Amino acid sequence: MSDVLFNRLAIIGIGLIGSSIAQAARKHKLVKHIAIADSSEEARKVAAELKLGQSYHAEPGEAVKDADVTLVCVPIGAYADVGQAIAPHLKPGSIVSDVGSVKQAVLRDLGPLVPDHVHFIPGHPIAGTEHSGPAAGFAELFEGRWTILTPLPGWDEEAADKLGHFWTRMGAMVETMEPIHHDQVLAITSHLPHLIAYTIVGTATGLEEHTQREVIKFSASGFRDFTRIAASNPIMWRDIFLNNREAVLEMLGRFNEDLTALQRAIRWGEGEKLEDWFTRTRTIRRSIIDAKQA
Repeated sequence: MSDVLFNRLAIIGIGLIGSSIAQAARKHKLVKHIAIADSSEEARKVAAELKLGQSYHAEPGEAVKDADVTLVCVPIGAYADVGQAIAPHLKPGSIVSDVGSVKQAVLRDLGPLVPDHVHFIPGHPIAGTEHSGPAAGFAELFEGRWTILTPLPGWDEEAADKLGHFWTRMGAMVETMEPIHHDQVLAITSHLPHLIAYTIVGTATGLEEHTQREVIKFSASGFRDFTRIAASNPIMWRDIFLNNREAVLEMLGRFNEDLTALQRAIRWGEGEKLEDWFTRTRTIRRSIIDAKQA
């Protein structure tokens, strides 16, 4: 039995995730031909130098011709433009998926443009680093990490199973989740932490110059972790916050309430409340480690 799952894979956008998919698919011999599309000539040049695919295209429509599966790996704000570009060229019976972090926006912007003769199966690999660009990708990025597929009414089970198998062959664990629930979960596990990191690091940049130099020089591990998160792709995260604003604002409101309670406990010297809070949060960390997600 052949290991090949698809004859032709089209990757639209060759950043960290797209590059890692190409390398993992190549490593595990999952496809025969990888067609890469990116509007950036420099990105296409780097992808070619790294031999990430077999063909490279400036136009997404050229890449998806005859593709059995198309993965959209661009910032969410560009989904509608990509959808319009690829829709006329998609092969009947093929699969269109994505890697976006906000699934309701994907349904809104990309879903209506996917032809009825194509299987539309939104997805989200929960994996990444603070680095971006095709040179930042690596084949092991998805190993031991979750990829979430968000089902649509009447989606084709065989196509969904084949796409799920594609992800598991790259080392991922696959789960299905309703799009609205996905966006609520990711708002607290990913989007809000990034917003907090951007805020803390942004506050540091507003300090007096001599203090700012000392902050950089004497950065403790906590601040270093925040700077790593805050170094993530600014365009991608701009689009995430704008397209998941309701869930992010809800979680931000809850966070502000908890922050106010902690502020009050510190002000009034309520050590027992602080210790109880820190004990409960420590348990979450241990649970993440036990789940092998840290």
